[in-house]
Amino acid sequence: MAMAGLYRRVLPSPPAIDFASSEGKQLFIEAIQSGTMENFYRLISYFQTQSEPAYCGLASLSMVLNALAIDPGRKWKGPWRWFDESMLDCCEPLEKVKARGISFGKLVCLAQCAGAKVEAFRTNHSTVDDFRKYVMRCSTSDDCHLISSYNRAALRQTGTGHFSPIGGYHAGKDMALILDVARFKYPPHWVPLKLLWEAMDHFDGTTGQRRGFMLIARPHRDPGQLYTLSCKHESWIGIAKYLMDDVPLLLKSDNVKDIQKVLSVVFTSLPSNFEEFIKWVAEVRRHEDDSQGLSPEEKARLSVKEEVLKQVQDTGLFKHVTSFLSSANLCCKHSITSRFGEDLQNIAASVCCQGAEILSGNSGSQAYCCQETCIRCLKANGDKPITVVSGTVVNGNTQQGVDVLVPSSQTKPTCSCTGSRNYTGLHPAGDDVLTALLLALPPETWSGIKEEKLLQEIRSLFSTENLPTLLQEEVLHLRRQLHLLKRCQENKVDEVLGAPLC
Repeated sequence: MAMAGLYRRVLPSPPAIDFASSEGKQLFIEAIQSGTMENFYRLISYFQTQSEPAYCGLASLSMVLNALAIDPGRKWKGPWRWFDESMLDCCEPLEKVKARGISFGKLVCLAQCAGAKVEAFRTNHSTVDDFRKYVMRCSTSDDCHLISSYNRAALRQTGTGHFSPIGGYHAGKDMALILDVARFKYPPHWVPLKLLWEAMDHFDGTTGQRRGFMLIARPHRDPGQLYTLSCKHESWIGIAKYLMDDVPLLLKSDNVKDIQKVLSVVFTSLPSNFEEFIKWVAEVRRHEDDSQGLSPEEKARLSVKEEVLKQVQDTGLFKHVTSFLSSANLCCKHSITSRFGEDLQNIAASVCCQGAEILSGNSGSQAYCCQETCIRCLKANGDKPITVVSGTVVNGNTQQGVDVLVPSSQTKPTCSCTGSRNYTGLHPAGDDVLTALLLALPPETWSGIKEEKLLQEIRSLFSTENLPTLLQEEVLHLRRQLHLLKRCQENKVDEVLGAPLC
């Protein structure tokens, strides 16, 4: 059905007062003089319009995260790290948000996933006086911001559920300033605080829960320096269930005797698409990008990330993980030691397998598995670079070494060998990621192990108490994300909003 185009709406007044009207300006001046507009300046500096009709929650959150100067730890576009709606995909796939919006609980989940400190309240767990107190608290400082989830109908506006930040408060008139992120529809406007509370005290038809408000503040340190979890791909649903539910049951049912058997139980049952689940977002710069043009702040940030990676590799668990992976006879096409991002080792292994098939004259008819690979860039014929991919290929009970010459490229000479611990300029290998993920599993994961001596060893290896501070905070951030994603997977994030995360 054809629909006529809409250009804005007329703001129903009363009850709202347009921010740009004479009365709205007077309220603004008086609120400034009384000191209840302190949060306004940072919020207005990052005020944005939601990019999709259902993105009001994402726009409100990205606006607040940027106002708090929380570093997302990953690039938005070009070299810039910046929170954008498109990056808020930790707790709900963007396609779903675009189609039907996001619930109050999942927006809280997103804020926590992004590294913010969050206090969230539904109207049935709070009072209008509490709400006023928190509005006053955020309006008299710029270290916290408040996002309101309300029903537009209570304000005589078109539409139903909506999110927007509160940009200030007029104590004398008891009015709150809504910085409406649907700027194509309504301008910023003042509304009576008690009426806004009534608008929040509506049920969300999707969750059956009341709406509410959340206070968002900056944490003492940016978490997720190196690793973060994402539900950008649908694989996260099965992965979260596997890690949080299936692994403890597998360990309880399997009579494991040593740490290698524990790792075998966990790794050999991993869902095939787990590589899409965990994303490494701390891009330890490639050699060609590590130029003199980096700012001191950027160099310090990258130094911290490299230190976290080193701390992962220094753990006792990491040594067990690498030992298990190097001994595991896994086919190259399904190797869990593959790299995330640019999967050089998988490509190299595949090339060696294909080369062995061609040399044997049995292309496509036999199963080849590549146990070891090495990519070398050499110089031949003067300074002309050549790339050699070497591998040990197994076919049944026989094995053979294969060297494949790859056409020259413009990339700088590097070496990338399995078993090498030199990751300068490269993404971490699967063993680094898996070590961090195992450390992030809740302690009760291992409680089903029957062998007492092994259980003590496991508790020692997986304990976060003795980890260096940087790695400990990294692991606990991952653990919180795992709990959040599991709640999302079970559709319980709205039911257990105030429950502890770890």
